[in-house]
Amino acid sequence: MQDNITKILKAIADPKRREIFHALVIASSALSISQISGQFDISRQGVTKHIKTLESAGLVEITAQGRERFCVADAKPLKQVSEWVNFYNKFWDTALGNLESFLDQKK
Repeated sequence: MQDNITKILKAIADPKRREIFHALVIASSALSISQISGQFDISRQGVTKHIKTLESAGLVEITAQGRERFCVADAKPLKQVSEWVNFYNKFWDTALGNLESFLDQKK
């Protein structure tokens, strides 16, 4: 599970990849790599490289139709990251609550 989280975090660490992923989520349908490339000020090759990273993390699925390749977003893997972060939210909430109780006792 940690390996998946690492891949996802690396994929979304880059602002351009987040923009590409966001564009695919907003589209809510498959977009061709050409359509995606047209939305950004980077080369088609650059967009393809970013999409490959997103695909490796499970955030994008690529399908071929003839000579064209289409991409669709899959936000489900982000749930793993959310669960991981929520664990630490609970940890800190508990730790800060304990500190507050301790400080209240010292008053």
